[in-house]
Amino acid sequence: MSNTLYVVGTPIGNLSDFSPRAVETLSNVDFIAAEDTRVTLKLLNHFNIKKPMVSYYEHNKRERGEIICARILSGEDCAIVTDAGMPCISDPGEDLIKLCEEKGIRTVVVPGPSAVISALAVSGLETGRFCFEGFLSVNKKSRRDHLESLKNETRTMIFYEAPHKLPSTLRDLYDFFGERKLTIVREITKIHEETIRTTTRHAAEVLAESGIKGEIVLVLEGKKQTDAREYTLDMAVEIANKLIADGMKTNEAAKEAARVTGFKKNEIYKEIL
Repeated sequence: MSNTLYVVGTPIGNLSDFSPRAVETLSNVDFIAAEDTRVTLKLLNHFNIKKPMVSYYEHNKRERGEIICARILSGEDCAIVTDAGMPCISDPGEDLIKLCEEKGIRTVVVPGPSAVISALAVSGLETGRFCFEGFLSVNKKSRRDHLESLKNETRTMIFYEAPHKLPSTLRDLYDFFGERKLTIVREITKIHEETIRTTTRHAAEVLAESGIKGEIVLVLEGKKQTDAREYTLDMAVEIANKLIADGMKTNEAAKEAARVTGFKKNEIYKEIL
């Protein structure tokens, strides 16, 4: 080891998932950059590792990044860890890697648990091609633009979500994507781990009100190639009007027409009115 930043994956719940190589790496580096030193201290104590730490998180990453790099360039080795999972994935560690690249600092990865890959593996959906979309924005416009950009995505999509925002997200997924397969994976590797294989419709109408708790990963089915039939907005409205004539409520008819044609529910609803 010399003048190196080690990117070390940590357990996302079960401490038994921490690899022998990760233990060895943290034991041998000069210092550890941690998202939350209090959380990391519990991990270090469990494995009887005694190392100095510096905090490195979203609000101090600029200043601390320079300090960390200066110490590495002076001859020290550093390991960066996050509270749970792989650093740099939806994590400010991404900035530290870029800074190391700029300064010519060697980086080495010590792989560990990943909620993204773990959830995908048990989702029951296509795993050959997928995209990770992280957390959806709380800003309504940014959120809408993000979801709109994914409407024709054919790969399996993976999202992180906080439990208090889950109900609105489940409804948004149904509104934007229509009825598709959806897997909700929560509390991965923890005592209450659960995999819920459902659909966007059932999730929006039933599960959104069920009070699902814990750390949550959503795995959404991509758009099927067979869905690429050519529809016009007029055709979508016609489908909705037929459903309304058969007794379906306007809002539900617009949702169903959106699912079939790929148009936004709100577009169809507006034309119906």
